[in-house]
Amino acid sequence: AAMTSIAELFPKCRKLSYDSRQQLAQVQNGVLYPSELFLSLDELTRQLEIMDKLVLRETPAQREVWRRKIQELREDGVAIRRQGEHYDRIVNTNVRHQKERDQLLTRRRQRKQYSGAEEQDLSNLADEAQSWQQSNYMVNDLIGQGEAQLAGLVEQRGRLGGITRFMGQIGDSLNISNSTMKIIERRDVTDAYFVLGGCVITCIVIYFVWL
Repeated sequence: AAMTSIAELFPKCRKLSYDSRQQLAQVQNGVLYPSELFLSLDELTRQLEIMDKLVLRETPAQREVWRRKIQELREDGVAIRRQGEHYDRIVNTNVRHQKERDQLLTRRRQRKQYSGAEEQDLSNLADEAQSWQQSNYMVNDLIGQGEAQLAGLVEQRGRLGGITRFMGQIGDSLNISNSTMKIIERRDVTDAYFVLGGCVITCIVIYFVWL
């Protein structure tokens, strides 16, 4: 509640001004938040406004004296607030810089973790590529072996065909029976089945290796 006399209210305002200056020192030393200082200064401002109204109750001779005292306390409060706001900006700047440093360190750690994961991915890709290359070598080797075997079977079939024709000529010369010639022809057909079976087996092996 407001006091009835300016003489009674003035000591309270002077005490608020003194406490505010002490709080300013604490803010400067980093032991007090600037917001607590501003609360005291706001209370000082309200009390000085009350004193401005109480001045009118004083005699004309005393009014000027009280106005000077009120003005001195008000200017002191303004100076304290200005310094408090200055240190508040410094504190906020330091807090902002600390936050930015923390965010930067966090991003660096994330990039480092990401780089580590990326290196692991690259290593896995390299291993996969090497495995794929080895599989290609195996497949190419099997294909080469299959082609060599097929070429050998084709060559063998050609030789057998030549032998059949030669045996036919001999049979004509020696009058070999038809049953003997049929046996030779069945052997030729059997060899053809072997060639076809070899082709099928080679294709199956290549299919499973490629998977």
